[in-house]
Amino acid sequence: MAKLTFTGGIHPYDGKDLSREKPIQDLLPGNELVYPLSQHIGAPAKAVVGKGDRVLAGQKIAESGGFVSAPIYASVSGTVKAVEPRRVVTGDMVMSIVVENDGLYEDVGFYPPAPLEKLSREEIIDIIREAGIVGMGGAGFPTHVKLSPREPEKIEYVIANCAECEPYLTSDYRRMLEEPEKLVVGLQILMRLFENTRGKYAHGIIAVEDNKPDCISLLRQLTKDIPEISVKALKTKYPQGGERQLIYATTGRKINSTMLPADVGCVVNNVDTIVAVYRAVIEGRPLMERIVTVTGDAVANPGNFRVKIGTSYQEILDAAGGFRTRPEKIICGGPMMGFGMFDLNVPSTKTSTALLGLSKDDVSAMEPGPCINCGRCVDVCPGRVIPSRLADYAEHFDEEAFLANHGMECCECGCCSFICPAKRPLTQEIKSMRKIQLAKKKTGGKA
Repeated sequence: MAKLTFTGGIHPYDGKDLSREKPIQDLLPGNELVYPLSQHIGAPAKAVVGKGDRVLAGQKIAESGGFVSAPIYASVSGTVKAVEPRRVVTGDMVMSIVVENDGLYEDVGFYPPAPLEKLSREEIIDIIREAGIVGMGGAGFPTHVKLSPREPEKIEYVIANCAECEPYLTSDYRRMLEEPEKLVVGLQILMRLFENTRGKYAHGIIAVEDNKPDCISLLRQLTKDIPEISVKALKTKYPQGGERQLIYATTGRKINSTMLPADVGCVVNNVDTIVAVYRAVIEGRPLMERIVTVTGDAVANPGNFRVKIGTSYQEILDAAGGFRTRPEKIICGGPMMGFGMFDLNVPSTKTSTALLGLSKDDVSAMEPGPCINCGRCVDVCPGRVIPSRLADYAEHFDEEAFLANHGMECCECGCCSFICPAKRPLTQEIKSMRKIQLAKKKTGGKA
């Protein structure tokens, strides 16, 4: 039987053996937590506290700045030290709320909003919005917006993205093993939001790569009496967890850069996001923490940590024993889609998935050469474009040719750069041009 997958993709060293057997550990933060007001796609949140205010864990400290925005909650009790610009992982200075942790962890009290069966669709979405939940796989798109398509009755599938195809990352794996019930119930909550045209709730799909047979077996056992949920084993291949690739592998439906998953009747959410939905709707808890993988051959004791949002990356690294050797490269996220860090004294946020320390920086050591027209980049491209050609157009600022050759269909997965024997920075060139085009689209054609 053919395995569920997509065309293209690569098989990089996955590095998951470093942390996959490490259970989730709770990490208590230090004296200061920093909450950037921009932790999501869309308008920044607006602070509703000021210097000197006492806050409790679970208290709203910033409200939504618009429909495409999300509120922010204190993850500890303490005193607001400042509302000021602070540096974040990208190197930017972002307006942030700084809270001095009093170490008491007093909270506001958490109570279930109401029995699930008594909540309407609108009430559930409002709970999710108020809880400040965003896409926790790295994108940071406000979840309530994703759950509010123009035609909700046309949604047929709600997909739990449990692929975790990014090398080294194991936080979703540990979450599935340790809290599978929350994932299943969270998925059922999301399915309730979409009563399709046949008068039935949308079908739920739990999509897991087949390098996690223990998770597949456990989840199938938990859902064996829930016919409206199916657990699908996917071929282990990067980027199997990409939204377009996941939808095609599980449903056979195709989307492009001009479409949303809702256009083909699908809604996709990450494991941590779905568990956050469970905690908001069933337990009445806003988003205050997430699981972060700390790993890499330069890390002393790789592991998975339950981190209170606002905790500094340095503290997260210290919990893993620090570096056992001086790293040449420190990455926020995974090696394919993550980005380099130059300072660990920056706060974790809702979208912080991993901290990766590598003893060797293989990319910086590469010397790019001329294209040899081997076609390997075309073979592995999941977007079915010609990366070498698009990179040439981007390098020469030929925007017309870039667009005519479907440059916006690139998903920036990095497969082409990984496979290129000439070591050309194909993804980086294409990404730069895509950023220009997206900026022009927002400003009506002006760069």
